[in-house]
Amino acid sequence: MSEPSPRPTPSPPSSPPLGRVALHAVASGLTPLIPVPFLDDYALFQVREQLVRSLLEERGLRAPNQAVEALAGSSLGRTLGGRLASYLKGMMLLPVKKLFRKVFFVLWVKDCVDVASVSLHHGYLLHHALERGDLDALSLQGDKPQAIHAAIVAACAEVDARPVNQALRRLFASSRLLVAEATRVFLNPRNVGPRAPEPGESAEVKSLADRLLALLWEERGYFSTLEAHYVRHLEAGPAPVLSATSGS
Repeated sequence: MSEPSPRPTPSPPSSPPLGRVALHAVASGLTPLIPVPFLDDYALFQVREQLVRSLLEERGLRAPNQAVEALAGSSLGRTLGGRLASYLKGMMLLPVKKLFRKVFFVLWVKDCVDVASVSLHHGYLLHHALERGDLDALSLQGDKPQAIHAAIVAACAEVDARPVNQALRRLFASSRLLVAEATRVFLNPRNVGPRAPEPGESAEVKSLADRLLALLWEERGYFSTLEAHYVRHLEAGPAPVLSATSGS
């Protein structure tokens, strides 16, 4: 009697909106590869706002710029690690030592992971908010985008993102784009400006996005918990502001 064949692992469901979330998360995670102060942040905000617009258009919604900026969190700056990495990029005119190179690359990967993680979490929860019907044409004109973004930020603050970030770290550390760009900067320390895209880059970005989409499926329990935190914060509304005389 033959052994029963094992059941195949279910593949992630096809979801164009989640595919866009993954693609934009990868694209935003690659913006630290722009070794020009302020230009990398500008590119990051553009990618985040493009994701917001694409998710809204998927639902037939158009939003004013103020709502798009609120939902994209365009006012968010880089993390401390990201600022340090940017500072180190500006020191490329100094002699490059092996230890410095290793620290620089580790910080660069961390910056990519931090940026991609924020974009992934925020994009995923915005997709969930639209699936729930939390936004419509009328509410996009008011304060609802700010309330949704606040609930997203609060929900993300309550989860332990380390497992997801570790997977993202493996993803970006194996990226040929990141390795090639780091090598370019170190071999040409006097020429760290923008560069022309290399052939095949779009194919690698698509490959990274597909792997990230698979991660969303593998970690669906984590993202279900994230959804629950978001709903709780949105329904609770903003935290009350205590006056200076409260409790006296």
